[in-house]
Amino acid sequence: MNKFAYKIAQFMMGRRGFDQFSKDLIIFALVLLILDFLVPGNYLETFASFVLIYSYFRAFSKNLGKRQEENNWYMAGIGGKVRVLNQRDYKHYRYFKCPSCKQVLRAPKGKGKIRVTCSRCHSIFEKKV
Repeated sequence: MNKFAYKIAQFMMGRRGFDQFSKDLIIFALVLLILDFLVPGNYLETFASFVLIYSYFRAFSKNLGKRQEENNWYMAGIGGKVRVLNQRDYKHYRYFKCPSCKQVLRAPKGKGKIRVTCSRCHSIFEKKV
């Protein structure tokens, strides 16, 4: 390990680094900066700068409990919904809801018309996939 990498490792000891909330804040700040080119005024640039600074503050903070609490709050709300949509495999599976309990189910694509049994309410229905 070279000297620079060792110094960085020493600096990051006791710090959380970039969690999902911090990463999404950086993406949000970049979107705001791109929108700043389209909208006249300095308000979006200023707001994007504050969002970026807050993201880095979160990443380098030593208050791990508070940062974990913020990340859990984010993932329970908006962040969790975005992650679930991104993790689904739409190429190989078809996703649909049970007509009675609204549970999200999946079936492999290309099987034609199939009989589905809901894993939550055990209702049986037919679906074309």
